[in-house]
Amino acid sequence: MKRQTLEALLAARAGRQAVALITDLASGAERIVTRAQSKNDPLAEKLDEAFRFDQSGTQDGQFINIHNPPLRLIIIGAVHIAQAVVPMAEQAGYQVAVIDPRGAFATGARFPGVELHADWPDEVIPRIGLDARTALIALTHDPKIDDPALNAALQADLFYIGALGSKKTQSSRQERLKAQGFSEASIARIHGPIGLNIGAKGAPEIAISIMAEMTKALRLGG
Repeated sequence: MKRQTLEALLAARAGRQAVALITDLASGAERIVTRAQSKNDPLAEKLDEAFRFDQSGTQDGQFINIHNPPLRLIIIGAVHIAQAVVPMAEQAGYQVAVIDPRGAFATGARFPGVELHADWPDEVIPRIGLDARTALIALTHDPKIDDPALNAALQADLFYIGALGSKKTQSSRQERLKAQGFSEASIARIHGPIGLNIGAKGAPEIAISIMAEMTKALRLGG
């Protein structure tokens, strides 16, 4: 690998930018394609699949080596459902952060070994950033906590946004976001009620439905 190529890959990793290193197997020529650039690349179809499934491989005499940033999950609300989601997300390879300004909830005893932020989401999110390899789920049922996080999420290119609550709660949430200037198309990015409709009961089953919906969005889009 050329030094220039290595430096470009390291810079992409530092900036959490998804890129593919494409090497011609006959000549050894190298080129780097970002995920955004890949849509107009001759290997566009293969690159789209490779990025979505974190899968390197060969195509038309070229080796495609995918360099995706680590997956992240930001959980708004240190609630009992969050406690069930965290271990599942970690086993699926996510770096997890839990945000809840209520200090009694966001404790190390309830979330051992988890990145915790006992602050308001609009204070924390600008520091940790949002990108296309990040998912955000809002679980508090409290508009004062959930809405600022959803506001930030809708302004970013997250692959998944979910919010806990009934259809009535979701309708009220949509009206508040419309009042803040978000379009219906933008608001429709929020999966709410959150999770696949599998008849889940209790925190562990709800966590399964959330992780399933997140995985579907990550791998299949939508």
